[in-house]
Amino acid sequence: MIIRTFGITKKYKNLTAVDHIDLSIEEGEIFGLLGPNGAGKTTLLSMLATLLPPTEGTATVNGYDVRRDPGKIRSSIGMVFQTPSSDDILTGRENLYLHALMYGVPKEERTKRIEEALSLVDLTERAGDLVKTYSGGMRRRLELARGLLHRPKILFLDEPTLGLDPQTRQHIWDYIRRLAEEESVTIIITTHYMEEADSLCDRVAIIDHGSVKALDSPSGLKMKVGKSMIKARAERPDIDSIKRLPYVAGVSLEEGAVAITLTEAGAHLQEIISYLGVVSYVELREPTLNDVFLHITGKGIREESPQEWTEAYVRAGSG
Repeated sequence: MIIRTFGITKKYKNLTAVDHIDLSIEEGEIFGLLGPNGAGKTTLLSMLATLLPPTEGTATVNGYDVRRDPGKIRSSIGMVFQTPSSDDILTGRENLYLHALMYGVPKEERTKRIEEALSLVDLTERAGDLVKTYSGGMRRRLELARGLLHRPKILFLDEPTLGLDPQTRQHIWDYIRRLAEEESVTIIITTHYMEEADSLCDRVAIIDHGSVKALDSPSGLKMKVGKSMIKARAERPDIDSIKRLPYVAGVSLEEGAVAITLTEAGAHLQEIISYLGVVSYVELREPTLNDVFLHITGKGIREESPQEWTEAYVRAGSG
C-alpha cells in the first residue's frame, strides 16, 4: 500500500475535524474522499501532505511516516490546492521553471520536463502568456502541470474542479485519467461533486463529520443502497406505511420530496403511489452516489462551511 493511515485524528478546541480514520490506498489507484465541505477531507489531505500534524495516530505515505519523515514525503508528492497558487505576474512556463528550481529538478532536465508537462495539459501554445490572462480551467491545468513537474509518485488534488463549468470540468477529468493511466501516478481526490467521484475513482471513501461512513468502489456503494429509487412530491405521503413494505429498503426526505429506495421499483410503483396521496411529480431512477450519501447519513450534501478551511489552513500557514 502506498498510503496507510492508522487512527489518524485532528482535533481543535471544540472540533474534531478528522476522527480516527484508518485507510489503505494502493499504488496507481484513483482514490476519492467524498463529502460536504467541512467534513474533514481537506484536513485529512493536509495531514497526509505533512501540512498539518496529527493530534493522534499517524500515517505512512510512500513508505515514510508523516511525523518522522515530512521532508521525504514532500519530495515524493505533488499537491493541487482548491485555490490556484501560481504567480499571476509570471508566465505559465516561468511558473513551472520556478517550481522546478524549488524542487531541485536537475538543470539538464528542467526544460524537457517543463515542455512535457505543458504538453500533457495542452498549454504549450499559451506557455509564454502571463497567468493573469488564463481562464479558470487553464489555471487549474497549469496547477496540475506544476504538481507533476518533479514526477511525484502521489498526487493530491483538493477539489480539482471547484467552480469550473461542466465542459472544463470534463476536460480536467480527462487529464486526471491520463495521469493515472500514462504516468502511473497514485491520485487522491477530495470532492463534494458526486458525479466526479463516480466518474473518476476506483474507490471512494464517504466522509462526514470527520469519519469514514462507507468505503467501496462507486458501483459497490450504489449496490448497497438498492437497485432503484423512486422520488416523488406528494401532499400527504403515508411514510410509516411505505417503510413497512417488505421491498422498501429506506425512506428519506430530500429537498421537499420523498426518496424511496426499493427493489423491483417498476413492479411496485403503483402500490407506492397509492400511499403517496396526491402526487405532483414522480421519478424512477437507478441509485447515484448522492443516494448513497442520503442512505448512509440521512441527509444530502450540506451547504459549504468555511470552518474546515479556516481551522486547517490558517494553522498550516502560521506554522
